[in-house]
Formats: sequence, structure tokens, C-alpha cells
Amino acid sequence: MAKSISVRDEDENSNRLFTPRRSRTLAVLVALLVGLVVCTFLTVPFLPALTWALVLAVMFQPLHRRVKSRFRYPDAAAAATVAIAVFVVAVPLTFMAERLVNEAAKGAKIIEEALRSGTWRDALANYPRLAPAVVWIETQLDLAGIAGSATSWLTNFSASFVRGSVAQIIDAVLTFYFLFYFMRDGRQVLAALKEHSPLSEQDMNRLFTRVHETVHAVVFGTVAVAAVQGAMGGLMFWLLGLPAPVIWGLAMGLLAVVPVLGAFIVWLPAALSLALSGEWGKALILAGWGAGVVATIDNLLYPIFVGDRLKLHTLTAFMSMIGGIIVFGSAGLVIGPVAFTVTLLLLDIWRQHNTEPRA
Repeated sequence: MAKSISVRDEDENSNRLFTPRRSRTLAVLVALLVGLVVCTFLTVPFLPALTWALVLAVMFQPLHRRVKSRFRYPDAAAAATVAIAVFVVAVPLTFMAERLVNEAAKGAKIIEEALRSGTWRDALANYPRLAPAVVWIETQLDLAGIAGSATSWLTNFSASFVRGSVAQIIDAVLTFYFLFYFMRDGRQVLAALKEHSPLSEQDMNRLFTRVHETVHAVVFGTVAVAAVQGAMGGLMFWLLGLPAPVIWGLAMGLLAVVPVLGAFIVWLPAALSLALSGEWGKALILAGWGAGVVATIDNLLYPIFVGDRLKLHTLTAFMSMIGGIIVFGSAGLVIGPVAFTVTLLLLDIWRQHNTEPRA
């Protein structure tokens, strides 16, 4: 009798556990998780364009407010802001990078021809102590072959800038396409996120503020470090008596902003040109300054500049940026710090909610 009662109780508990309402809730939850996974996979290809569109939306938001006050229709205001962003950001960077890569390719070609002709050996006559080391390097390394490979790479890279690859064109178009809707529908998107989020409106406002501050910090850090790199490179050009130090310093600063490129495109060919013309002292100074200071100062200053503004420890800021670039490519420069700051904020919100006294 007791056994039959126990079995009946288990059946009743099982029926209460799998009520129609709970079954529907479980089915909806499973479907939601599946949908989130599918949507994540669908979004990944657009992640770089979405990231840079978000960056531009944050940076151009003050301008968009002014533009919107002068246009009657939101579509026209968003289109005007996007057009300004294209001319302010995309056109100058593309033109300058393509122009400098072209110059670097020409310089590499001249260096390759000088190495293959062997005329550079005559310049070693004035440096008898340096000659054995250079000859040993030549026997160990195929300098002409290295220069030829660099020439081919720079030439192909320059050509890709001129004609533009399909992927680059698509990413650029998508970036400004997304930017248009971020500008036009930004408030509606934020309101929808608040409505569907499990967090309170106050917590969501804190989250939006942290993302906004993070994007500003990353952009500020990138520009500030690039300015320092350009200034340091231009200063050395001036001290060594090289032509147009201001212009080349500006060029190095602009190239330092572009993740794919860097200031080395300017100072490395200049150092090699000095060496081949016999000015070995200046060449070694420029190469040492470029490799030891200009090329490495961003690893020191960037986490400091960005970490302070993000209220992150320098080591955490460094890992978020470098790790982001490794995982997500150039877009990881923004995604990494945003992921860290948002996660830390969510942990803080969770801690506050769990430490609040319960009524």
C-alpha cells in the first residue's frame, strides 16, 4: 500500500513538473538559444563593418546632432552625416596610404637594384671596421632577395590599394551603410535594447555609457600614440638633416593609425637609402631609433593612454587590445576593450544585485 502511494506521489510530482505552461516555456527557451546561436554565426561576417560603423557613429554623433537640427527629414540628416564621414575619414586615409605605399615600393625597387649591382660596397671603403660585419651579413642573408621580396609585396599591396579588393570594397560599403542606420535609428535601437534587456533601465544606461567611453578612449589612444610616433620619427629626420621632416613625420603618424600599415614604411626605406649612399652612421641611428623607439612606443603608451580612460589596469588594457587584434583582426582594437569593460560592468551589476539587502 505504501509503495503504491509512493508511485502515485512520484507521478503527481512529475505531472506538476511538466505542466503545459512549463513545457511551452522550455520550448521557447530552447528555440531562443538556437536562434541566438544562428544569429551569432550570421553576424560574424559583418562584425568588422559593424564595429567600425559603431566607432564612426560614436565619434560623429555630436556633428550629427547639429546636422539633424538643420534637416527636416531624418534620412537626409543621416545621409549628410555619412557623406561627411566618408570625406573626413575614408578619402584622406585611402589616398595617403596608397600614395605612401607607392613611394615605399619605388624606394624598395631602388634599394634592390643597388644591392644587386654591388655599388654599395664602394661606400664601405670609408668604414673599414664596419665592412667585415656587413660582408658577413651579406654572406649569411640574401639581401638582394629580401629587398626583392619587399619590393614585390609593396608593389602588390600598392596595386591592391589602387584597384581595391572585393572584400575591402564590401567592408567599406557595409561600414557606411550600417553607419547610416546607426545615425537614423540610433535612439530606436537603444530603446529596443532597453525594452528587451533583463537589466534595469539604469543599468542599461550605465552599459551604454561605458561602451561610449570605451570607443572614445580607443580612438583617443590610437590618435595620441600615432601623433607621438609621427613626432618622434619627424624629429629624428630633422636631427639627421633629412629632407621634409615635417611632411614625413605627418606621414608616419597617419600610417601608424592604419592597423595594416605602420611608420616603418617611411623610416625603413630611408635608413636603407642612407646606408647604400654611404652614410652608415645616420642609417644605423635612424634604424635603431625606428625599431627601438618609434615601432615599440605604441606598446608602452597605448595601454597607458587607453587604460587610464577606460579605468582598466595597464596589463588588462594591453591584453584586451592585443588579444582583440589577434582574435578579431583590426576590428579587435575596439572589440577587445569593449568586451572587457562590458564584462567587468556586468560583474559589478551582478555583485550589487546580490549584495543588496532583501526585504
